[in-house]
Amino acid sequence: MKVLFYSNIPSPYRVDFYNELGKKCDLTVLFELQDSTERDENWKHDKFQHFKGIFLKGRRLTTDSAFCPEITRYLKQKYDVIVFTVLTSPTALWAVAYLKMRRIPYYFEGDGGYAGSAKGIKAAWKRFIIAGTRGCFSTSAEFDHYCEVYGAGKDKIFRYPFTSVRREDVLSTPLNLAQKRQKKQELGIPEDKMIISVGQFIPRKGFDLLLKASKDFPEDAGLYIVGGTPTEEYNEIIKQLDLQRVHFIPFMPTEKLREYYRAADIFAFFTREDIWGLVVNEAMANGLPVVSTDRCIAAVELIRNGENGYVIPTEDVEAMSRAVNSILENQKLRNEMAENALQKIREQYTIENMAEEHMKIFEKSME
Repeated sequence: MKVLFYSNIPSPYRVDFYNELGKKCDLTVLFELQDSTERDENWKHDKFQHFKGIFLKGRRLTTDSAFCPEITRYLKQKYDVIVFTVLTSPTALWAVAYLKMRRIPYYFEGDGGYAGSAKGIKAAWKRFIIAGTRGCFSTSAEFDHYCEVYGAGKDKIFRYPFTSVRREDVLSTPLNLAQKRQKKQELGIPEDKMIISVGQFIPRKGFDLLLKASKDFPEDAGLYIVGGTPTEEYNEIIKQLDLQRVHFIPFMPTEKLREYYRAADIFAFFTREDIWGLVVNEAMANGLPVVSTDRCIAAVELIRNGENGYVIPTEDVEAMSRAVNSILENQKLRNEMAENALQKIREQYTIENMAEEHMKIFEKSME
């Protein structure tokens, strides 16, 4: 089967997925740009092993989009399946107009999203692309709604498990208390218990709220926030609340971050909005209970309250503190949640499962 994907940049998790999918079909992926100006240099990943990756020629317009009219050169070739993963790019509009004019079917795939207004230029732009698809690949109930708002029929929405985790990266069993203490010692973590959070230091990630919640965390627990240098706002909150056990860790490669996940006891994610939130998948794959907000689609899809973590209301600082503390203070509950988190990822949310589900949908579409 000949398959064409069109994307904006080669993000690491997408490249891993394309390499896995490329084992099952003849895969070509077109990229608008080689990188995003918003991402850390270590985030780049361009190991195209099992697929043909092509960087289109064009003019960069934003941090992660460009206008590349040469895409029509590739759309003229014969493919069994064409999938778009880009909506807000002039190249996408150009390409879809070309395909519609020649009555060539295509699919749209998104990581997730919250539907905005169905009116205006941007909405018309999205509707032009989504309403004309053969089908939409969706990650969640929330994104199903997004696709419907912009023109997709319910019968044209296909679910797939979205993840950045390979099967080999999922722990076979949760680390026990002694193993976690050993990990903490190796990383120089002095506290007996450890809460970890990961993300860019931007307002949307809600680290200001997490810091405020941490004033009520147990005295033997340290909060470790991975992602960069603390902002002036974060330092001011720490000073005002006299927080003694908060640690900021710079961005780090996946392998090093994995060691921090495995040393930790719980993952806390106080995001104000994430259209998915792959850090939730990654934390669960390392055997961590997760406390996250209801504005993180990954949390809503993957977490079952009391089983593998808690989903709390956005902006509710007290709810965050209560949820984190209830897990930290109950070793038996932590162990059960850790095992349930691993099971959820192992059974559904691996790169291998993601590729397999795509192939099932592709094959069904060709019947």
